[in-house]
This record gives sequence, C-alpha cells and structure tokens, in this order.
Amino acid sequence: MIPTREIYWNIEGHWLMYLLMLVAFAVFGYGVYQKSRYWRLGKQENRFDNIGERIKTVLVHAFGHKRILREAYPGIMHFAIFWGFVIFFLGTLVVALQADLGLEIYHGSLYLGLSFLLDIFGIAAIVGVLMALYRRYILKPERLDTNLDDGISLLLILAILVTGFILEGLRIAATGDPWAAYSPGGWALAAVFSGLATGVQSGLHKFFWWFHLLLAFGFIAYIPYSKLFHIITTPANQFFASLRPKGELDKLDLEDEEAESFGVEKLEDLTWKDLLDTEACTRCGRCQDNCPAYLTQKPLSPKQMIQDLKAHLYEKGRILLPQKQGVDSGAGETEAAVAGEAAGRQLIGEVIEEDAIWSCTTCRSCMEQCPALVEHVPKTIGLRRYLVLMESKFPSEVQLVFRNLENNANPWGVGWANRADWAKELGVKVLSENDSAEILYWVGCAGAFDDRNKKVAAAVVKLLQAAGVNFGILGTEEKCCGESARRIGNEYLYQMLAEENVEIMKNYGVKKIITHCPHCYNTLKNEYPQFGGDFEVVHHTEFIAQLLAAGKLRAGEADVTVTYHDSCYLGRYNDVYLAPRQVLQSIKGLRLVEMERNHERSFCCGAGGGRMWMEETLGSRINEMRTDEAIATGAEWVITNCPFCLTMLEDGLKAREKSENMKVMDIAELLVNLQN
Repeated sequence: MIPTREIYWNIEGHWLMYLLMLVAFAVFGYGVYQKSRYWRLGKQENRFDNIGERIKTVLVHAFGHKRILREAYPGIMHFAIFWGFVIFFLGTLVVALQADLGLEIYHGSLYLGLSFLLDIFGIAAIVGVLMALYRRYILKPERLDTNLDDGISLLLILAILVTGFILEGLRIAATGDPWAAYSPGGWALAAVFSGLATGVQSGLHKFFWWFHLLLAFGFIAYIPYSKLFHIITTPANQFFASLRPKGELDKLDLEDEEAESFGVEKLEDLTWKDLLDTEACTRCGRCQDNCPAYLTQKPLSPKQMIQDLKAHLYEKGRILLPQKQGVDSGAGETEAAVAGEAAGRQLIGEVIEEDAIWSCTTCRSCMEQCPALVEHVPKTIGLRRYLVLMESKFPSEVQLVFRNLENNANPWGVGWANRADWAKELGVKVLSENDSAEILYWVGCAGAFDDRNKKVAAAVVKLLQAAGVNFGILGTEEKCCGESARRIGNEYLYQMLAEENVEIMKNYGVKKIITHCPHCYNTLKNEYPQFGGDFEVVHHTEFIAQLLAAGKLRAGEADVTVTYHDSCYLGRYNDVYLAPRQVLQSIKGLRLVEMERNHERSFCCGAGGGRMWMEETLGSRINEMRTDEAIATGAEWVITNCPFCLTMLEDGLKAREKSENMKVMDIAELLVNLQN
C-alpha cells in the first residue's frame, strides 16, 4: 500500500491536508486532556517504579497479545487488526517522511519489501475486522454487549483499509506501475479499474484520496471519544500494572490520624490507577466468562462493576472537576440538578450492590484473564474494608468468625490451648523444644482444628519424617494467619494477628516455612513482609516435589485415574502449577486427566475471599459447579492442595450423591497412602 513518489500526481491543493491534520490532532489532544482530568480525581499512587519491567509488560501484553491469544478466534481476530494497523501506521509514516519531507528512506528492494509487507498486513487487518463484525453481529456471544460505538469503530477501520487499497489500485491502473505485483492488494483491484478511461481513473483517485484522508483524520479525532481510546489506555494500563506480588494487598495505615475513613466509600477514595482501569476496560467480557460468582447467578459481573464505576466517574466528575478548580460548571439549573442527582448516588449500594461486593471469592480469575490488566479484586477489598471498618456491615455469620479470631485466634472458635492436640501421637516437636529445627511447618487453622484436614496435617508430618526433615511446629503459639479476616475486610484484626505471628517467628529465628494451606502460603509469603516477616515460604506440594527429585521420598504405584484441582491461591496467585503435577506424574500407573478448566483458568471452589465462612444463598453453589467438572472427567479421585478446596469438593460430591464413587484427598494423603 506504499505509493510511488508520485503520491500527489493528480491531487491539487493537497497542502490542505496539513491543516486538516492539525485540526484532527487538536481534537484528539483535547479529548485526551479531558479524559485525563477525570482520572486525576483519584488518590495519588506511585506506579512509575521499575520502568524497564513496565516496558516489558507492554511488549508482552500489548504487542505480544499474551492473554488475548489464549482464545483462538478473538485472539487471531484482534492480532490481525492490531498488527495490520501497526504496520499500516509505520508504512504511512515512512511515506510521509519521504513524500512530504523529501527524505530518501526507501528505494529499490527495501521499497518493494515494505510495499509487499504493508499489503499483506492490510489484508490481514481487513480479515480481522470482518471476523469482528461476524462475531459481534452474527455469533453474538453473551459476554459482548454491543452499542453504536462498536459498529462505528469497526466500520471506520474497515473503510480506511478498503479505501487505501482502492487508492493503490487506481494508482497502479493509471500509472502502469511495473512493480505492481509487490502490492498484491492494489494489484488485484487495479484489474478492476484498468478498463476505465484515464479521466475517470484520475477523478476516482482524487475522490478516494480525499475521502481516505478525511476518514483517517476523522479516525484520529474520534479516538478519545470512542471505544478506540483503548488503543492508548490499554497499553497505558498495562504499563502501570502492579509489579507487587499478585497475592499482596496494600497495607492500610491504621494509625494515620489524618485519615477520615478507611477503605473505599466514594469515588475519590479510589486511586488514579483505579479510575484509569475503567477507561482501559474494553468490555470484552473475559472476566465475566471466568467469574464463578457470575456463572452461578450471583449479582456480580466484574465487567459490569468496572463499567458502572466508569459511568459514575463521568457522572460525578462533571460536578467534582469544577469544584476542584473553583469555577462554575456552566450548566443550567435543570442540567445541574440532574447531574447533581447522578453524582450524589452512593458508590456502595447504588452504583455497586452490596450483594455483589460480598459475592466475590477473590479467586482472581477476572484479573488473570483480563488483557488490559484491570485490577478488580483490590477494588472489591477496598469496598469491603469500608463496610467492615467504618460501618460494621457484613454478613451476619461473619460476626462469629471475627469473635472467634479475636478470642481464640482461629475461625472455628476452638480453645487456643487445643491447637496442637492433632499432633500428640505423631512425635512432632514444637520449636520451643527443638531449637535446631531447620524448617517450621505452619499447620494453619484447618490443619489444627478441622477433623478432615487434621488428616492432611498428619500426612504432611509423616512425609517430612520419612524424608528425614528436621522440622518443628509452633503449637499453641501459632495463631490464624489472618487471611480470611483481611479478605473479608477486617484489616484491623488481620494486622493484629499478623504482627503477633511475625514477632513469634522472629523470636525463634525462623528462616524457612512449609505450609499446606495456599491461603496461609500466600499470606506468609507475600503479605507478612509488610510487617517485617521476610521468610522463605514453600507450599507442601513444592516441597514434596523437591524431596521426590532428591530421592528422599519414593512415589510408589497406583493403578488409578485422578483429576487435579488447581486452587486459586496456589495457582493464579502464586503460579504454582507444575510442582503438584510433577508429584502426580511421578507415581507409576497413575493416570492424570485434566478438568475442562485448569491451570490459570481453573474454577474456584467457592471458599476464597472469606466465603468459606458465609452462607451461599444467591444463585447456585459454586462448589457444585466445580464438582460437576470433576465428575465429568470420569476420575476416581480428586486431588487437592488446599483445606478449603478439599472441604468444598467433598461437600459437592455429597450434594451430587457421588461420594461413594469418587474420593477427594490432598496430595500429601495420596503420597502417604502409597508409602505403605
């Protein structure tokens, strides 16, 4: 699609395009400025650290389409449109530099190669746009909500591409370009125009030249006011994505005497990055398609939550911006009254339903699937923090959990003095009796108090003993890690528990910790450093894999078919997918079959985000939906790595009346059974 040096061979007054270009860029710049003013209504947050890593994130996700390509049809579609336009833009830039500034950039074989490349990518972009139109208006997947802007954006792109090829075809037909074969798109169209009179060809070329130009400048001007703005906001959002561990929530400064409230009560409590998220969201629906709450008919759609925040931002921003600048909004009385009423809507309860806030399992599937790297879960936790810390509003059953954590440092409310009873017959020493212990086994509340998960804790101990590992436990000195309290929103209670645990472990000089609960694992590894707890934390599936690889444990044999459930906090939060599968694959005779949703797309059991302690009264049950996926594999055993998942899947099998045909066990239990 690169024309020869005679680019303006029959265009009179082509200099007007420079004026039109200035107008287009002025409209574009004004739109960007206006949008950025709204984002800056949010609180300050530093997202300018580690520039090199941020550039890498953009290269991987924006240019490499890492997440988009996980789905074949939309992935190929978007890849073709994106790269077609990138190459088209670069080619146009080269043309402008040479034709308008007289720079000798391309000639000879370079010219022919670039011409061929532009045509190939231009054709690919047209195919991509047609695929997008077919998908949006013919296939109509549920997750897509189509509006007028979607159609205008796609048709505008298509018109620019098609008119570009028409221009090329007319030029080739009129000039008899001997190198036309290197422009296959234009060459094909040239055959259509070659029979026309020279004057007709010239007239058509003039018309389409100006038409194409106006479309291109219109496209530029339209970008900030349309869905096309994601061309800018999505890479920007990827650049400013959090570089902290995925499982780390921000630490509230509860001693800040100037803080008027804690958590997110209103729009202004969100950060500028939170508000940029709303503009970067393209409404693709990947988050919604992978949200366990949405898929089980809960009043939560991650996509809708972000879109509702965006609408509220522009509603309230119309009032806040003039106030911030100390000027009159210029609106009439009626318009001001309507805007004021919209802006006065409460963020919690009116913009976002309370039931939606409490439906989230914090499984992070929305964030893991989002190509724009929108951060849904931290916003949800921020809303919960306000409800809990400032309003004391939370599901009634959670009150007992908080009381149990305060009084006995565990959600079950069992006396703290009984915390080590599970280990009485196992010969396990506490650190106060074994100061030479190299490793702390963090048992967790489930392992210490839940009858079913005590068996898992015992299995872990037996494996460590069989491998000759020098370890100990904290016994009655161990307290709940506080993970559920934090995810529910009780930051005060979480910090109290965390600080006490860190102090105890530091007093014993703990360096390395093994835990079989992914929730404890994530908290100790990624969040305790906020309180000075810098420990090496290993999940028991990782440690077992290491022991097997070192020959300190034997895998054994089992003529059985199993399916493995990736827990959210081990998988999506900490990217531990390989080690558990290595353990299973090392067992001779064992056959591993994957569920439909596995690895980063694994389906939540429904217990995360403190949901373990809440009644599930809305929609269908998440654990039963996941259980159905396990049953569909035809496996005899379901292997887990998490106390919550084990409980929820066992309950799911009972509900489906399949507990006699299918067993659930932790990976440590499986190994212990095979040791005998």
